[in-house]
Amino acid sequence: MSDCAIVGHDGHRARAFVLRGGRVVDSAHGPDRDAALAALVAVPERVFHIGDGAPDNLPTPLLPITPGRGLPGLTQNSPADVLDGWVRLLLLGFVEAQPDWDGVALVLTDQLSHWVHLSAREVVSCQSFLTPRLIAALGGTLPADMGALGDSLSRPERLAAHLRSAEVSGRAGAISGYLIGAELAAARPYWLGQSVALIDGGGSGAGHAEALEAQGVPVSRHDPEAILSTALAALGERIG
Repeated sequence: MSDCAIVGHDGHRARAFVLRGGRVVDSAHGPDRDAALAALVAVPERVFHIGDGAPDNLPTPLLPITPGRGLPGLTQNSPADVLDGWVRLLLLGFVEAQPDWDGVALVLTDQLSHWVHLSAREVVSCQSFLTPRLIAALGGTLPADMGALGDSLSRPERLAAHLRSAEVSGRAGAISGYLIGAELAAARPYWLGQSVALIDGGGSGAGHAEALEAQGVPVSRHDPEAILSTALAALGERIG
């Protein structure tokens, strides 16, 4: 079985991996895909790109049945949404590690939070929020103020007024709390009566996890790096 390379961007840097079957035998990173590939000891003839190709419409299996030269992102018409290829890769790693999972995954990035309904190794639907980007733009800080989070969860229609009050009083943690609370209120159909798997490597999901647990929602936390190797193994075996 010949080696293949898998390369993609995780939101911070480009990363390249050489797989022999389902085993990673070399890895490197760089500012872009070409630099990451060039940093490998040797670049295999076959290179598989995360995020390349036209996105697959939901619902769809996480692992393509007949992968071409890339793992495309995912798209949804209503409500309009897109999950990029790296998020799809992380979701693949999660379901490969827990193949019987039927519930919701919450993937947090620096820019977006993605609520994703998973069933039978497929993505059924998704809903993404700009919350992390809004927190950064409005000067919010973590940890989030849980009192503000609770206020916004119960009265999301007051969000704009709450944010102004927090801005004037200099309560940066409250800004984050109000925004996360409003997100949870809007995402209620995803987490109510469900189990939630929180995929977050930066620790920014503590507010989400605490708020969900306060609502009686079972929450498990997963490090993206820990599930990445599982995703790469599954993808490498399918490519091979």
